[in-house]
Amino acid sequence: MGTSIGMNILMLEDEPLILMDLEFAAEDLGCQALCASSVRDAMAILDGPDPVDAAVLDVTLKGGETCVPVARALQQRGIPYLLHSGDLNRHDETVRGLQAELVAKPASASRVIARAMSYANAGGGMAAQA
Repeated sequence: MGTSIGMNILMLEDEPLILMDLEFAAEDLGCQALCASSVRDAMAILDGPDPVDAAVLDVTLKGGETCVPVARALQQRGIPYLLHSGDLNRHDETVRGLQAELVAKPASASRVIARAMSYANAGGGMAAQA
């Protein structure tokens, strides 16, 4: 708490270059990036000491994982999140079931982080607008 850094944003992304872009964009916007590349890593961050204000979740992860367990944990805790995916056809049902805003890849990392920040500032209005 008493730091000058704004909000903590959980980033679940298994592509190192994309994760790095998101991390730098978050830092440029005054946020702390809490980076994870697997469901296990993301859940450890959620259970860790740092509060999470918002999250950016890649839908499809390595090893056949999806972001669904993390999305459900965020929903239970009332933490807003958005989905960041380039694999829309394969996981269309997954994305619809989560009812979160989707920012399709490729997208500007700063735009993705700004959207996540706006959700956190709005108190979590993350349901998709149909």
